Amino acid sequence: MKETKKPSAPATSLFSKDNYTWMIAGIILVAIGIILMAGGKSDDPNVFKENEVYSVRRITIAPILILLGLGVEVYAIFKKPKNS
Repeated sequence: MKETKKPSAPATSLFSKDNYTWMIAGIILVAIGIILMAGGKSDDPNVFKENEVYSVRRITIAPILILLGLGVEVYAIFKKPKNS
């Protein structure tokens, strides 16, 4: 018995170019936040530099950027593509 294949609908992409642009922007924000949070290592293990570890950049700005980047990622995933 010969099997026949049914014609299928053309494959469409789940995301549009605009979605991918937003995703890249979110990834960049998260990466910048991680880079800003990095560091703080002391040359001497017996010395604790409180102003480097607990700086505003590391405990405020970097986490805000990471959370903004994750928010942009969620927006990029749920954004509906424009009808062409």
